[in-house]
Amino acid sequence: MPIEILMPALSPTMEEGTLAKWLVKEGDTVSSGDLLAEIETDKATMEFEAVDEGVIGKILIAEGSEGVKVNTAIAVLLEDGESADDIGTASAPAAAPVATEAAPSAPVAETATPAPAAPAATDGSRIFASPLARRIAASKGIDLAALTGSGPHGRIVKADVESAQPGAAAPATTVSAPAAAPAVAAVASGPSSDAIAKMYEGREYEEIALNGMRKTIAARLTEAKQTVPHFYLRRDIKLDALLEFRGTLNKQLEARNVKLSVNDFIIKACALALQSVPDANAVWAGDKVLKLKPSDVAVAVAIEGGLFTPVLQDAEMKSLSALSAQMKDLAGRARDRKLAPHEYQGGSFAISNLGMFGIDNFDAVINPPHGAILAVGAGKKQPVVGPDGDLAVATVMSVTLSVDHRVIDGALGAELLNAIVENLENPVAMLA
Repeated sequence: MPIEILMPALSPTMEEGTLAKWLVKEGDTVSSGDLLAEIETDKATMEFEAVDEGVIGKILIAEGSEGVKVNTAIAVLLEDGESADDIGTASAPAAAPVATEAAPSAPVAETATPAPAAPAATDGSRIFASPLARRIAASKGIDLAALTGSGPHGRIVKADVESAQPGAAAPATTVSAPAAAPAVAAVASGPSSDAIAKMYEGREYEEIALNGMRKTIAARLTEAKQTVPHFYLRRDIKLDALLEFRGTLNKQLEARNVKLSVNDFIIKACALALQSVPDANAVWAGDKVLKLKPSDVAVAVAIEGGLFTPVLQDAEMKSLSALSAQMKDLAGRARDRKLAPHEYQGGSFAISNLGMFGIDNFDAVINPPHGAILAVGAGKKQPVVGPDGDLAVATVMSVTLSVDHRVIDGALGAELLNAIVENLENPVAMLA
């Protein structure tokens, strides 16, 4: 029977997206792994791959359509021996979304979130499986009836058969992904948008529609401030030793075209601090706390119209030069909106640095489900009192640690911040 190609969920929190561009047309033959379309999410535009093989029998959603819900049928795929007459009454949804100009393409995501696994779909004695899956199963001696299909409506696809052992059933259970955060409920918090617009009648202004990224930022920050009990810890950090050490390292690395930034040292300091205070390396998971072993540190990157927080995984294990190169790569692709979801999701801790804009200090909003975020201000020359009571001039940077009190208590947060300060004021020890 014809196979419905469904709007994919390309991230755990994706509920709808824009079908930016079709890469195939009706009548094209496709195989598993072929690119079908470009899907624009709230964060990026990614390419969507076929999981079955066959012929594109009908395209149900036009390219450029916005607000297409996840698991909506967007096209119909015909198997061997089937024709367009077999599609029957399949058609596009009655209320077709409004079409807009297609967004530019981006590299395919390394992993896409599959539809929830279901028992192998059957119709009486028939088992629904793609032709390729059937051929592989026959060659490996695998009983399709014993497998769990991960394709649309429980259909068995190539990946299900390749992961199964000959003569054995597929694993009965799988580790489920963390549940997506609930949508933030609308809150009556002042005049409506129409009432506000009425206030400005007769005044010249430009109305800017909210794109997917802006809507997501608004929803997540509203959720964070309404549901996460923030508290704040502040410290001043003397940077003179770090700046001197950085200058020495950059001279040594000049031949390799590597230039370390202060932010690279901050990332490393936070990663090591999470290892020395492991109870603070945690996230809030609704009815439990997840305590992470690696230091996966997110760093806020400002882009046009919003921001990304790409995650540097296993940051405690990487050298300063490796962290610097990875951060430059992630930041560059974030600004081009070419990050895959797995590159900006996860982590337990984040860094937001506004020091380059001359900001002395500020309080950052926690990015759920992270346990904390470090707000970094500018390093400035200030008078300080030395250990002997003498006045001196030092380069001082102010930082504020925003903490989720559900995950980290006051004393534990203070211990974490103290570890970060010690690492930055004694930078040579970070390389030991």
